[in-house]
Amino acid sequence: MFAEFPIIRSPLKSSAERATWEVRKNELKDQKQKILVVDDEKMIRWSLGEALRGWGYEPIQAETAAAALAAFDAEQLAAILLDINLPDGSGLEVLRQVRHRQPDAVVIMITANVLVDETIAALRGGAYDFIGKPINLEELQVAIRNGIEAGRLRKEVNLFRRERAQQFSFDQIVGESPAMREMLALAHKVAESEVSSVLLQGESGTGKDLVVKAIHYHSSRAEHPFVAINCAALPGTLIESELFGYEKGAFTDAKTRKEGLFEQAEGGTLFLDEIGELELSLQAKLLRVLEEGCFRRVGGLKDLPLDVRVIAASNRDLKAEGEAGRFRSDLFYRLAVIQIDIPPLRERGDDVGLLAQHYMSSFRKRLRKNIACIAPEALAAFASYEWPGNVRELRNVIERAMILEDGDEITAKYLPRGLAVESRTGSETHAESRTLDQFRLPGDGLSLEEVEMSLVRQALKRSGGNQTKAAELLDISRDQLRYRMKKLEEVAVAANEPE
Repeated sequence: MFAEFPIIRSPLKSSAERATWEVRKNELKDQKQKILVVDDEKMIRWSLGEALRGWGYEPIQAETAAAALAAFDAEQLAAILLDINLPDGSGLEVLRQVRHRQPDAVVIMITANVLVDETIAALRGGAYDFIGKPINLEELQVAIRNGIEAGRLRKEVNLFRRERAQQFSFDQIVGESPAMREMLALAHKVAESEVSSVLLQGESGTGKDLVVKAIHYHSSRAEHPFVAINCAALPGTLIESELFGYEKGAFTDAKTRKEGLFEQAEGGTLFLDEIGELELSLQAKLLRVLEEGCFRRVGGLKDLPLDVRVIAASNRDLKAEGEAGRFRSDLFYRLAVIQIDIPPLRERGDDVGLLAQHYMSSFRKRLRKNIACIAPEALAAFASYEWPGNVRELRNVIERAMILEDGDEITAKYLPRGLAVESRTGSETHAESRTLDQFRLPGDGLSLEEVEMSLVRQALKRSGGNQTKAAELLDISRDQLRYRMKKLEEVAVAANEPE
């Protein structure tokens, strides 16, 4: 009995918690599952009740449809044994009412005359099983046990689906900027539609996978599989068999038939991440699948029907890639029935602060840190930074800062070097860039080499001696910077040599 109750997996830290759980466990173990017996014959209700008690259940009896529905509403039932012929109505109507109120209810129909039409109607109405009179008690016991287990599993699956839908809901995508609002509104429409193919484009780290999952779990396909593959992670020869599957004997190691991802995603969503990495030959095969609505396993001889929504994503501009001959333009236009462009973080304004607070909240409990806010200088650094790694980079920055910080706020002290330097010099650099065009050559001229050497010294000082960052400030390569530094040393040595 106890094995049918869910196991609490979270650790019990204190002895008091362990003692409380032992008491609760014993209560659950001793608690009998209730089964409703609905039949107009008193002797059948009594005999079934005795059998149920012997099997460890608690029977509840009802002789009419009205009494059955009243008991169903009043009790927490594990299963219902329901006669199809009742004095005040049909058991099939009771079944319909029960399933309407509780779709997971386990109902086993019982009747003296097993008619094909009634059996089909009961099973279509959601009955778990159908047993005729005289009742075989061994058969009934097995049906009850299996029905209760199946009902428990259905409840767990439905709970899991609800949790997954909540986890990947559109509400979990943080963003209030106009660009994000527009993108999310379009994604909502896509989720509610029956469009068969969608293209997501956005820089790496913008959260394309979150948008894809939100579309899937808020669509009519949510109860069917969500299957994803990164097209850049596997060579072309493997991707083809992964997508389409293969028949036994299709190649040397094909010892059995294998379902591909298109088959595994039947009725659901197939997410093709980094689709721009697909070889051109595979792009042609994918185009055929999308155009004809069917596919063929590797080594197969017949086409299989396809019922899958395909969502492709890329951090490249696939239209430009098509014009350059690196991506099939016809596949681009077939995928982009609806195109969703996810804006980079640098174009999302105040979303940076909202996302930073969101990640702080999620890390606070896991890292056991009582960091509640972000210091003004750190916020200024976030606002002025370009975020080339987008949301993924921001998340890593917040996690790093919260691990290293000892106080109750995130300061600029533990920000990555490039971000912290930019925060200290951003306003100066901006002011200098505004006055650069206003620079005028003095009337008596000046040494261009001295100006160059001065700028090299300033860049090295501003970057704290970091040559890579200094080169970035001067918009030159690191090798070019080293060449100029070497010239500085030669000039200094020459200046110190005695005449």
